[in-house]
Amino acid sequence: MRIDFHTHVKLAKKLPFASKYTDWLFGEAKQNGLDAICITEHFNTLGFEEVYNYIRENYPQEGDTFVINGLRIFPGMEIDIQEGGHILALGKIEDIIAFNRALEPYKSKENFLPFEELLEQAKGVNVYLGGAHPYREGGAIPTLPEHLLKQLYFLDLNGKDYAGKGEQARRELSELATRLNLPMVGGSDTHQAFQYGCIYTAFEEMPITVEELIGLVQLQNHSIHAHQEASFKVESAATLKKALKEIYALGGDYVKVLVGE
Repeated sequence: MRIDFHTHVKLAKKLPFASKYTDWLFGEAKQNGLDAICITEHFNTLGFEEVYNYIRENYPQEGDTFVINGLRIFPGMEIDIQEGGHILALGKIEDIIAFNRALEPYKSKENFLPFEELLEQAKGVNVYLGGAHPYREGGAIPTLPEHLLKQLYFLDLNGKDYAGKGEQARRELSELATRLNLPMVGGSDTHQAFQYGCIYTAFEEMPITVEELIGLVQLQNHSIHAHQEASFKVESAATLKKALKEIYALGGDYVKVLVGE
C-alpha cells in the first residue's frame, strides 16, 4: 500500500469547499500511484464539517476509511499550536469531527492552544497525533519538551520540505525521530494534484482502520519514498495553486478550468 499521510482537499483554507475539485483530486491521487491518503485538512478551514459530510454521504465506508475508485481515504486534520507549528490528528470520522468541534474556541491565531494543552484535549477523544513538518520555518516542534513530544505517534517527513532540502530533510528529521524514538511517515502536504506522489509511505499490508494504520506505523517496517522529480512536482503545484486562486479572486470558476462542466 502506498499512502500519503498529509493531504488537503481544498485549494485554500479561506475558499469555499468545492466538491468537484475534491473529486478531481481523489482521481488524480489514484492516477499518481497512491492507494490511500490521509485527509489532514486545516482544523480552521472554511467549511470543515462540510468536507466530511460530503465524503460520508457520497463514498462507501470500509472500516474507518472511505473508498472512491480504489483510493482509500483516512480521516484527519491539521492543527495549529500556540508555540508555532502544526500537529496532525488521525481518527475515525466521528472522532475527528468531535475533536474539531471541541477546538472551536481555539481556531484563531490569538487563541491557538499550547502543545501541552492540545495533548490533554486529545486524551478525551480517540485520535492519534503526529508532528507535521517539524523543521518548517516558523515551527517550534523540535524545541518543545521531549516528554511531551514522546506522546506523539509519528513525525511527518514532508514533501514540501523534501523538495527544498532533499535528503538533508530526511536526515535532520531522522535525528529527531531517533532521539524521541518515534517513527517517521511521508506526507506531501498537497492542496493540488501535481504534488501527489512527491513523497509517500509504503506498507506491505492494507489497513482499513486507523488503529491498524497506526499499529503498522509503530512497527516501523514501512519505507518512505521520494520522487526523483519531487522539487518539480512541488513547484508545479505551487504555480497551479497561485493561478487557480487568482482565477477565483477575479471572479472566475477555477474548478471549471480544471474539470470542465
